[in-house]
Amino acid sequence: MSVSLNHTIVHSRNNRESAAFLADVLGLEVGTEWGPFVPVETGNGVTLDFATAAPGEPITVQHYAFLVSEAEFDASFAKIEAAGIPYWADPYQKHPGEINHNDGGRGVYFLDPSGHALEIITRPYGYQEDAAE
Repeated sequence: MSVSLNHTIVHSRNNRESAAFLADVLGLEVGTEWGPFVPVETGNGVTLDFATAAPGEPITVQHYAFLVSEAEFDASFAKIEAAGIPYWADPYQKHPGEINHNDGGRGVYFLDPSGHALEIITRPYGYQEDAAE
């Protein structure tokens, strides 16, 4: 068996709100809550299990990048714009209201309700078209 990521826990201010936000933007389903977790499963079977942090517990902001198709990017980006969610072309938030075209694709960064940096990209970093194509 090869090693693969199965799930990760995402601390949030409100597990249901954060799970619903991500699921809505990416066109995914919110899974069935179990214990303190509200899961959102990605297309490759990895779940992000949202857990509500204890009151007063600081949340360490993390970065989560999602590789999406061109059509999925269009749908997600339309939701981001329609909801008035601020977005940037870069992780340092120096290019507001822009998308990037890194590695021949498109990408955009935005924040979830708990402040985690989310990114959608249509090409993995370092992607190069096959010379035969």
